Amino acid sequence: MPARKIIIDTDPGQDDAVAMLLAMASPDEIDILGITAVAGNVPLSLTARNARMICELAGRPHTAVYAGCDRPLGRELVTAEYVHGKTGLDGPDLPEPKMQLRQQHAVDYIIDTLRHEPAGTVTLCPLGPLTNIATAFQKAPEIVERVQEIVLMGGAYFEVGNVTPTAEFNIYVDPEAADIVFKSGVDIVVMPLDVTHKALVTQPRNDAFRALGNAAGIAVAQMTDFFERFDKDKYDSPGAPLHDPCVTAYLIKPELFTGRHVNVEIETTSELTMGMTVADWWGVTDRTPNAMFMGDIDADGFFELLTKRIGRL
Repeated sequence: MPARKIIIDTDPGQDDAVAMLLAMASPDEIDILGITAVAGNVPLSLTARNARMICELAGRPHTAVYAGCDRPLGRELVTAEYVHGKTGLDGPDLPEPKMQLRQQHAVDYIIDTLRHEPAGTVTLCPLGPLTNIATAFQKAPEIVERVQEIVLMGGAYFEVGNVTPTAEFNIYVDPEAADIVFKSGVDIVVMPLDVTHKALVTQPRNDAFRALGNAAGIAVAQMTDFFERFDKDKYDSPGAPLHDPCVTAYLIKPELFTGRHVNVEIETTSELTMGMTVADWWGVTDRTPNAMFMGDIDADGFFELLTKRIGRL
């Protein structure tokens, strides 16, 4: 089977970085056409920088990286330096990137790629707010039916919210963009907090990354050393959740995940529950299912895959 063509849309973020590294370490399964940066965990200037730093860490300096939207569709940008540090990649001491950003805007790159690749052959993999994806869909609606699938990290249902009592960060930052994407009709796979909070980097799992001895493994261990301090304190958990690598792990071994095909609506009007992903998990409405909403993960299998692949870099 040929490698799956993907565009990674991201706001790195340590866990975004690990997701990118996993994809780059898996060329037999994943063909990265390009990486598009969006404002989210930190402002766009930093997410675009961080994406290039990770490409160089992985030994992939020729990967095409594009800068996209620097703010949500209709809101002020909310960032998360309190989790990821002032750079978004605090922890390892990585050199400034030498590779250059491509000149094209990320939204135009997404549009052009979907227009020129055969229909149904490109998967979009958003790891941050959905601003770039929604903007592309609005600007060129004809590309929507050409998307093979969207596999995204975002949302929550049973785990409720991590930035408000009801909302997960990626969706909360740009709920209007999320609403556009979830109503687009594209096949969507969602990795919510319900899954990612079961993918915890415990001390033995982090020791395994460090023991790999390569630059990528050591950097991953340093990244999780940094950002786990926030999650362990917040959730009183034995480790930090690795959110975004669930997306790329799904592309490689979908059998690691289980979920339900349900209706998911995005709250965009109530300030109390803004950005909530209202998942009809129990099928209590007559709303049409529009997303495969994952609920569980084989965490041991996930970390085995992640550790082996990071060791390839």
